Amino acid sequence: MSTWQFQELTSPVLEELREVFNRIDKGEIESFVKLIMKTKRIFVVGVGREGLSSRTFVMRLMHLGKTVHWIWDDTTPSIGRGNLLIANCENGNIATVYHVAQKAKQAGGSVATITANPEGKIAKLSEVVVHLPAEVWEGGIDVISSIQPMGCLFEPKFDRKTLFSVL
Repeated sequence: MSTWQFQELTSPVLEELREVFNRIDKGEIESFVKLIMKTKRIFVVGVGREGLSSRTFVMRLMHLGKTVHWIWDDTTPSIGRGNLLIANCENGNIATVYHVAQKAKQAGGSVATITANPEGKIAKLSEVVVHLPAEVWEGGIDVISSIQPMGCLFEPKFDRKTLFSVL
């Protein structure tokens, strides 16, 4: 890719991100943050690229002093009553993420979901749903389309500045 091609693609990608962030419901974010703040022990799950981006969120929560675990780590304890599972699932129906969410509910935990499909199976189990209206593989509901490949627009960007300004 030449410098010219890179610069040509920068503006549309930034505009896509701007549109997604402008359409996120502030009430959903507020509910999500309140749930995180009141919960002592948090678990996070995701698969694929959103799983990778979710691991950075785990680290940010740990930096803020939260007790937080990544579901797929070998040393992750069992989720229990009063704990929170944050499920990052683009289409809201990934079987492994849904299974973990079911187990969290059965153990007495709460579930919060970040998804492009607020009507998905995981959202139906969740106390809090954050609808990230970004185009994803296998669709979403009322999403911003993207020139980026394979759901890249959805992958939540959990950077320090954004997280500290919200929390």
